[in-house]
Amino acid sequence: MKGKNIVIIGGNSGIGKALADSCQAQGANLYLFSKSGEVTTALDTSLDFGEIPGLPEVIDGVVYTPGTINLKPFHRISIEDFRQEMEVNFFGAVRVLQACLKGLKRSNHASVVLFSTVAVQTGMGFHAGIASAKGAVEGLTRSLAAEWAPYHIRVNAIAPSLTDTPLASALLSTEDKREASNKRHPLGRFGTPEDIAQAANYLLSEDSSWMTGQILHVDGGMSNLK
Repeated sequence: MKGKNIVIIGGNSGIGKALADSCQAQGANLYLFSKSGEVTTALDTSLDFGEIPGLPEVIDGVVYTPGTINLKPFHRISIEDFRQEMEVNFFGAVRVLQACLKGLKRSNHASVVLFSTVAVQTGMGFHAGIASAKGAVEGLTRSLAAEWAPYHIRVNAIAPSLTDTPLASALLSTEDKREASNKRHPLGRFGTPEDIAQAANYLLSEDSSWMTGQILHVDGGMSNLK
């Protein structure tokens, strides 16, 4: 990771911050962006933009971490809710990747890491909005992996289960909720930002140089075990 130029969208908290800390410790050059701009450069990915100010000429890695947790019964999810899920999870990633493509092409070993959710593979009630949006992300991951392979740009995604981030705070706000979440996972606990950041670190690194178009499930066994 030493000397690599890594762009992290959502690098001010949760998984993005844990990944930034890990990459920094390994000597990477970090370019951090978030909507709030807190400790990072402000970037609202819900707005159209042609370029992102402050990017390096050569980009070795791009990680797009913004997401949503808006769990509702299907009949209560408005069309506007669905649009918002797509805006944050899918269209934001599209805008960022289009703005970063020239820099990625200048690297000899670029890696893109996107984020899905366990709920795409494993049907879960009340997840129609987020599962639909992240399903689009998985399709984008595979399509771009094929299209960008000739440029040696790898594209993979991570599909976590519930992780202890600010975004998930309402789902883990009491001891009862935390214990119930632990019991739902075969390994007996929900995830930490560091669990997911280590997977992202692997996908950014040369250790995964023969991986592209993959959806990496880091979910305590939830997607495949009972």
